[in-house]
Amino acid sequence: MPSPLAERGSATAAVATAAALVLLIVVVIAGAAGGVTGQEAAACTAQPAASSAAAAIPKGYLADFRKAGTEYGTPWTVLAAIGEVESGDGQNDGPSSAGALGPMQFEPSTWALYGDGGNIMDPADAIPAAARLLAANGAPGNLQQAIFAYNHSSSYVQLVLAWAARYAAGGAQAVSAAGSAVCEQGALGPPPAGTAGKILAYAEAQLGKPYVFGAAGPDAFDCSGLAMMAYRAAGITIPRTSQAQWAYGRWIPASQAQPGDLVFFAGADGTPAAPGHVGIVLNPAAHTMINAYTGAFPVEVDTYGLPTSKGGLLPVVGFTRPL
Repeated sequence: MPSPLAERGSATAAVATAAALVLLIVVVIAGAAGGVTGQEAAACTAQPAASSAAAAIPKGYLADFRKAGTEYGTPWTVLAAIGEVESGDGQNDGPSSAGALGPMQFEPSTWALYGDGGNIMDPADAIPAAARLLAANGAPGNLQQAIFAYNHSSSYVQLVLAWAARYAAGGAQAVSAAGSAVCEQGALGPPPAGTAGKILAYAEAQLGKPYVFGAAGPDAFDCSGLAMMAYRAAGITIPRTSQAQWAYGRWIPASQAQPGDLVFFAGADGTPAAPGHVGIVLNPAAHTMINAYTGAFPVEVDTYGLPTSKGGLLPVVGFTRPL
């Protein structure tokens, strides 16, 4: 999907400037995660009440946003925000300069994955397709990651979250409650047994903490600092930097990757021979990992090596198992 910032200018300045507050609240709530209680689990699936601003959404669209949000466990306000940012709820449904079509602005190749045989121009089909795309990329546990997969732009993520907060009666807190690290950690289920379980248990406990270059906890991490401390929690000492970690570990083929292994990328400051970014493999079948990506995102679950993965997380340089 093309950047809506180049296609439309319907968002107000007030909405755009609210984005920073939205992201801050998401991080604060996420940082409080320490286990999922019954009350917290219920909050992860709760749908926000509508604010007065939601009255501007066409009634048919609003009903479809609510229905898809409930069905796929994603805040309906996020779907409504995407509908507004992408097309103004059908006022400008394409084709865009990149060939995207319909009220949720799907490119045909993406529609083939999530359209489920529906009509790309019909909001009744396009809105649940958008919900499926978000769910496949981490929603509701990691809304920022899921929205980034919809359009690979940090400013797009901020704009969508700001519109979602505007549509929710509880504002940013109502939206972020369904996308906090509490929800994300609970959705991961119990870690595996043994050493890999200890590595992942430590990494999962850091979800939502900020990225700070050169940090290795306890309050912030960079990518290699998180990997080093997760392995230390399992009684294993590995080098500090991603380049040294790549050289230290036993290289393994992608087909043999297991939870707890390290996955490497060239990154912004590295090369395939000396990778600049590292993550901890969570589920190799789903291509998911826990990593500290950049300062624009907290410690989070990301996909790797997929077309919808964040920029820099494709292609994969390789995997190591420093056990």
